[in-house]
Amino acid sequence: MLPDIPQARATLDELLLARIEERHIHFIAKDNLLLPDMPGANLFQRTDLLHGLELGALIGAVSGVLAGSLLLIFPPENPELKMMALLGSGLGGALLGSWLSGRAAKSIPSSRLEAYFPEIDAGKVLLIVDVPLHKVLSVKQMLCEKHPDLRFAGLSVSYALN
Repeated sequence: MLPDIPQARATLDELLLARIEERHIHFIAKDNLLLPDMPGANLFQRTDLLHGLELGALIGAVSGVLAGSLLLIFPPENPELKMMALLGSGLGGALLGSWLSGRAAKSIPSSRLEAYFPEIDAGKVLLIVDVPLHKVLSVKQMLCEKHPDLRFAGLSVSYALN
């Protein structure tokens, strides 16, 4: 957590000078008060979209399989159609469930960031830096040396393909 926008902007410059690419730096501030050249958090970081997609796919798949099992109870004439109908309804349910819950979840703020909302509402700026695990300590030390009022709020481990 950074105390204000000017310190967040200075931190951005320091991270860029430390050779951390801008695409790995994300800020969240109250009412989008970020300066135009400051990278904001993306949809996946700000909302519960990913969780909603996963939950919707699970519920949709189960619902689809249950609907497909009705086709097994009241079967069509062709036996190959039975299995295709069961698989198709499961897949269709998963897709429909993901789509519907994803649409709803993208408007829900991220539950992982819930603890930071009071400070963000008070004018502070949340900084998210995506770095490999072996760089976390050095980035943290660099930022804490230059910004004594910075508060390290935690570490979240995720796996990226890039």
